[in-house]
This record gives sequence, structure tokens and C-alpha cells, in this order.
Amino acid sequence: MECPIFRAGRGLPIRHRLPGSEEWAPGGDLVSNAVTRGVSVRRARVVSEPVSDYIRYEHASTVVNLLAGEEVRWLPRRQALGVLLPATGFWPFDETVVRWGFFSGEGALLDHEVSEDPSTAGQCAEVLKALWQRAVPHAQYDIH
Repeated sequence: MECPIFRAGRGLPIRHRLPGSEEWAPGGDLVSNAVTRGVSVRRARVVSEPVSDYIRYEHASTVVNLLAGEEVRWLPRRQALGVLLPATGFWPFDETVVRWGFFSGEGALLDHEVSEDPSTAGQCAEVLKALWQRAVPHAQYDIH
């Protein structure tokens, strides 16, 4: 995680500020515009416990997602047993498209791919539904 400000216990960097400001995180407008149109934007984060420094940072910076209108839930990996998870991050869209995200060990996005295979996208949408049912809302997830 490349965030010395957060590691030093001084909060989040300036780019994690309120919507409409110049420092608003990239993607915030995209999500808030979609939510304004009535689109439900959900994220289920499956995490190993005890959590890493990066996950602590991600948890603290989730306020940006919430301010944009995204719903975020957390699920300890042990509680995901029985759900066949894809090997990398994924975002299903309308059960017809899935975006794969490839990340470094520190959480930096390295690359992404988009698949329009309806079978794969449908399977990913079902995985997200299963995770969502088990996961807890951001405000209720106690990060240790």
C-alpha cells in the first residue's frame, strides 16, 4: 500500500474528499451518476482476517464509495465457504458483462479485461448475490 499518510495514522490523503471537489476520487462521479439514474451499485469485499494494512486502508477509504451512492458489504473469507469465487476481482453488469480486475499484492490495479460472455457474466452475478446475502454492511463490519 502506497499511502504513508494513512500508515502514519494521519487519516486519508486529500484525494479522498467530498463529491464535487477537485480531489474527488476517480470513479466517484461515474458511480453517483449511475445511482442517480436508478442503477444499484454494489460491492462485496471478501477479506482474509486478520486484515492487512491495505484492507485497513480500503475500509477507511470506503467512505468515498458510500458518498457516491455505492452499497458496500464485507465478508470474512471463512464465511464464503461453499461459494466458488473467481480467481480475481470482478464486477458483473446486468448479468451480461463482467469486468475482471487484476491487482498487485499491495492492491494497485495492474490491468483489467471485459468479457461479454453471458454464461460467465451470469455466473459472476450469482456469486455476487450469494456473497451479498452473507456479507455485512460496511458500518457493521468490525475491522480488527
